[in-house]
Amino acid sequence: MSNVSSILHSGYHIPLTREWQSVRPLTKSALMYPIFISDKDDAKDVISSMPNQYRWGVNRLEELLDPLVKKGLRSVILFGVLEDSSKKDFRGSLADSPDGPVVRAIKLIRNRFPDLAVACDICLCEYTDHGHCGLLFKDGTINNTESVARIAEVSVNYALAGAQILAPSDCMDGRILAIKEGLIQNQLSHRVMLLSYAAKFASCFYGPFRDAADSAPAFGDRSCYQLPPASRGLARRAIQRDLREGADAIMVKPGTAFMDIIADAANLAPDVPIATYHVSGEFAMLHAAAKAGVFDLKRVVLEVMNGFMRAGCSIILTYFTPELLDWLSE
Repeated sequence: MSNVSSILHSGYHIPLTREWQSVRPLTKSALMYPIFISDKDDAKDVISSMPNQYRWGVNRLEELLDPLVKKGLRSVILFGVLEDSSKKDFRGSLADSPDGPVVRAIKLIRNRFPDLAVACDICLCEYTDHGHCGLLFKDGTINNTESVARIAEVSVNYALAGAQILAPSDCMDGRILAIKEGLIQNQLSHRVMLLSYAAKFASCFYGPFRDAADSAPAFGDRSCYQLPPASRGLARRAIQRDLREGADAIMVKPGTAFMDIIADAANLAPDVPIATYHVSGEFAMLHAAAKAGVFDLKRVVLEVMNGFMRAGCSIILTYFTPELLDWLSE
């Protein structure tokens, strides 16, 4: 087994990831914008449960990104969406296909926006006909060994396409080590950051995302591989495990209800960047409350984001990134 813990270059290979190694207040470089990439090349499809968010076709990414990059956007994370469900199969074949939306988007963005850091969410749920995050045994339970092998394969193919940051969100045991070893074998480990969704909880806040990505499971749920919401100890163990396996950065998801876990992660891993994902339900909830006159949207969003930074974050994945790029310029 490779000594993955000795690899440090992957954590600071590009200027943005070097900034993430520092402790600082909320800045534009802390923001990572999640983008849904449709298999329809010319799509700009409204996501009804997420205000101002769309599924974007590859041919329209420049339209989306050009004004945001000019405002200071530094990183994006890509999620593939197969709006044609007939393209889904039991192993998520289109996840890393050269003809799939994510691989094509990576190549376009790296070509058109060379200074924009490209992260990819690594999971199978958007691409499988059963909607689970890994591959299954015949009885419908998770086949962890086969799942890890497939997740590592997808990860390496994204890296070969040009992704600079890999963010596995599947929650399979052992996938961090398998991905890291795959990167080493392909001589990519020095230039690809591995951002682990280490503390990902089985949360009701994901509802709008499953609508956006068409990734709801066809049966059962994901509570057998995502963390129980009250499981602080399990979260700590997952964080420590993924660090041992070679993670360059740690993510906590969702954010608002789990600030204690963010603080735990920062204490457990004081020398690596900590991220949180302000997820779709948190985003939609703030919009709905602001629309109802409960509070001012700008003020509450800045309060929440600064709370994440105070708890120990270096990186925030949020759908409010376009607004924050404006607000942080004021």
